[in-house]
Amino acid sequence: MIRAMTPFPSTRRIVVTWLILLLGLSAGGLGVRAADEAATPADQVSVPPGFEVELLYSVPKEEQGSWVSLASDPKGRILACDQYGGLYRFTPGAPGEAIQVETLDLKIGMSQGMLYAFDSLYLTVNGTGLGGHGLGFYRLRDTNGDDQFDEVTLLKEFTDNRGRRSGGEHGPHAIVKGPDDMLYIVAGNNTGTPAGLDPESPHRNFAEDHLLPRRPDGRGHNTGVMAPGGWIARTDRDGNEWTLFCAGFRNPYDIAFDPLGELFAYDADMEWDVGAPWYRPTRVNLAVSGAEFGWRYGTGKWPAYYPDSLPAVVDIGLGSPTGVTFGYGARFPAAFQRACFINDWTFGKMYAVHLTPKGAAYEGTFETFLSAKPLPLTDVIIHSDGHMYFAIGGRKTQSGLYRVRYTGSESTEPVSPIDTTEAWKARKLRHELESFHGRRDPKAVETAWPHLNSRDRFLRYAARLAIEAQDPQAWRNRALNERRPTAAIQALLALARTGNKDYQMQVLQALARLPLTQLSEEQSLEALRAFQVAFIRLGPPPSDARIGLGRHLDALYPSQSMLVNRELCQLLTYLESETVVPKTMKLLAATPTQEDQMHFVFVLRNAKKGWTTDLLKAYFSWMNLAGQAYKGGASFEMFVNHIREDADKNILNAGQRLALQPILERKETVHVVETAQPRQYVHNWQMSDLEAVLDESLRGRDFEQGKAAVRDTACLSCHRFKDQGSLIGPDLTGAGNRFSPRDLLESIIEPSKVVSDQYAPVRILTLDDEEVMGNIEKEDKATIELRLHPLAPSTVTVPKNQIKVREQADVSLMPSGLISVLSRDEVLDLIAYLRAGGDPNDAAFKK
Repeated sequence: MIRAMTPFPSTRRIVVTWLILLLGLSAGGLGVRAADEAATPADQVSVPPGFEVELLYSVPKEEQGSWVSLASDPKGRILACDQYGGLYRFTPGAPGEAIQVETLDLKIGMSQGMLYAFDSLYLTVNGTGLGGHGLGFYRLRDTNGDDQFDEVTLLKEFTDNRGRRSGGEHGPHAIVKGPDDMLYIVAGNNTGTPAGLDPESPHRNFAEDHLLPRRPDGRGHNTGVMAPGGWIARTDRDGNEWTLFCAGFRNPYDIAFDPLGELFAYDADMEWDVGAPWYRPTRVNLAVSGAEFGWRYGTGKWPAYYPDSLPAVVDIGLGSPTGVTFGYGARFPAAFQRACFINDWTFGKMYAVHLTPKGAAYEGTFETFLSAKPLPLTDVIIHSDGHMYFAIGGRKTQSGLYRVRYTGSESTEPVSPIDTTEAWKARKLRHELESFHGRRDPKAVETAWPHLNSRDRFLRYAARLAIEAQDPQAWRNRALNERRPTAAIQALLALARTGNKDYQMQVLQALARLPLTQLSEEQSLEALRAFQVAFIRLGPPPSDARIGLGRHLDALYPSQSMLVNRELCQLLTYLESETVVPKTMKLLAATPTQEDQMHFVFVLRNAKKGWTTDLLKAYFSWMNLAGQAYKGGASFEMFVNHIREDADKNILNAGQRLALQPILERKETVHVVETAQPRQYVHNWQMSDLEAVLDESLRGRDFEQGKAAVRDTACLSCHRFKDQGSLIGPDLTGAGNRFSPRDLLESIIEPSKVVSDQYAPVRILTLDDEEVMGNIEKEDKATIELRLHPLAPSTVTVPKNQIKVREQADVSLMPSGLISVLSRDEVLDLIAYLRAGGDPNDAAFKK
């Protein structure tokens, strides 16, 4: 749950100093705070206008510990639990009124999840609990009406992933009641799945599914923890029936349902991975039936675009997720009633995530709702009095209980969630498809098959799982003969995941028939993953097939899409291509981001063919360069060393090792990459992060840094600026004469908010329900020629007599997140550079 967050460490002193500040350590030892020190004062907590924060209670640490979970009971009281101790109860009073905290006389606690439901208090005990109550799911009852819990029942024993009844920060966490009157429990990736799971659970048929060998974390964290990783399970009120609902998380602490019955989780990152291609920021996930979110230990985490997993609703960034709740029921303005509030323990921030329906799923933006230093947020609830209550604490830090009230002038009347007819229909369809998950039904294939071709990724996913639950003999031929590319990819992926070795050649031949040069980036990535899963699940191909498929895929490499290049590099290395090494090394030299460079170097440690002495020098020199110039999390250097060790063992012979001795001994480094400043993920910038400081883009900016930001965010790949770049998108040369700093920033962060008719893509739906979206390259009486994304190497031709729907799309082909590799100052320098038209003498660059 709660862990120390390591920022980009440049020196050991910085890291140690930061930890001292964060944890409150002192030279005298581990006394976190003085015993009589109070929690952070309320007037130091920043909140939006109209909101007020009260510190209701500073928890006496020596007597009541550090509170990490909260729950409301039917009598208007709040229960709290100490991370390493017992249970407490109190009634919130009027503003300014002191609360009286009652210690419950029970030998049970250490709960990181509590829920009052069905006249019972449910607990997840995370550790060797009080009174001998170990790791597990418990129910507490008052059986004699004296307002005290006197019955403690273990409903389900939990263990860690080694079968031990010991807890930890990645153990069992929150419990919530679903709209189906079932109880949903979330657990971190060090928790074994509950014994006795229903074999027809929605989430099943999971595996590690790596095409090439991975490496464990350099510091040994979670090594050997296998799929399913962190999970959400569902049970009845008596804890008798258990199903695995979804999985593939790292360590979500809390989950929450919205009023539409959709479940959301806030999952943790692994900050030691920062700077590496497998790093994934903290993120909010829509936890649907059977969802796989792709956490795997070490370097093995799946990218979000794999079709056998689902993406985040919104990426947040570095942090340590704790409590989650929706604002419904709060006496807050409408936007905050609808918000999903998520706590970050490390940075002392509570974010308000604003979700809007998008097809069968959601999309979101976020803003900081409250923050302070220190403010190690643990749990948050909306209480029956209409106010928000949150706790700080964890890891024996000073704990406190706070109340947030709205006292401003905006209406606080209850509001309904934002919804549309189209989104309602899409969710209803998803739920229908999900009803087939994990069970056989003669209606499943016919119901689900049309939706394998859906433009909606969540519908495609739900349809594929419905089909995978059926006997593959009943739908194998249909999958092999499917001609719609999107549907074919999903069907063949399903067959690869459920079939046997006898299916392999048929699956590979069907995948090879796909028009790979005409696919969109999304289709290409999904097709390449289907190839991978066919090899992983069905086994290595015969030698002749390996050579033929290698040549087939080699013709596509390199692609204009860096993500497609990542997957082609893996496949070609697996297929022992003769050309993957020289092609990848050339690509490495021109790749601007640290993560992409590292991906290619990591994959090539498995390549045994195609090396020359010069290529080997450049390859091993990259590791010398990375060790000296590149930055990352606590495991970054160890990851680089592991790559070096593997490559030395897998690639080099004795003669090559001798020829490379100066480089291997790190005494020499040859020129490897063209970029002087490799990029890595910094933050998923939102308008709310930067609006207040946009005036800073008008003065005192760094011209060279702004120019570099234009280059490193690939602006010139699609836009013209002065005498450079492309005309795929609008010319940016005069943008500063037309747009304010805010307008420019908004067009970058939210490219689909306003789309010019001149540059809007066209959406075409064919008679066989194949969707094509792109910019028109050429049109005549008989055909339309579309480029599916700005950098696609080829176009797709659609006969006009096959068009059922043709319309202007309301989305931009410009990707979002382009500035996530920039720091705050670099974003402001970019805005200044664009507004100045690239003029170094502009007033914005005067110091």
